[in-house]
Amino acid sequence: MMQAQNIRTALRGKPKITASTTYETFRAACPELAAFDKGAVTVGRFATQGPWEFHPDGDELLHVLDGQIEVILLTDDEPVHVFVRAGSIFIVPARVWHRQVPRPLATLLSALPTQHGPTSWAEDPRGKPSKTPASPRSKLLRPNKALERTRA
Repeated sequence: MMQAQNIRTALRGKPKITASTTYETFRAACPELAAFDKGAVTVGRFATQGPWEFHPDGDELLHVLDGQIEVILLTDDEPVHVFVRAGSIFIVPARVWHRQVPRPLATLLSALPTQHGPTSWAEDPRGKPSKTPASPRSKLLRPNKALERTRA
């Protein structure tokens, strides 16, 4: 069905993501605005860091609606930190563990054209199993050119 979505209405009554947020609350806090190919467009209000995420089959578009987020990407070499301000977008490359950290609060729209993939609250999710089974293609690869540009 083709229709406009009101983000404020979608967030009304939804919990903010905080340090005590469980996986189930995290999913409830990020309502789906629309289907997007095999994935979804979601929105969430972050009051603390979210879980680590991994998308084996596609890039993720992040659009900061208000506030600022720090995107932390785990590469083979070292973590990469990218700050994204309100009104800006950032593309998270496929097959890179990442998390969003609000500075201090942020509302974030995410568009992912594939199924979500695993999430983890572990300190470093690369060596530990996750709550969500990974796709067979979920091997962590070396950073691609899009990620390398964020280091410059």
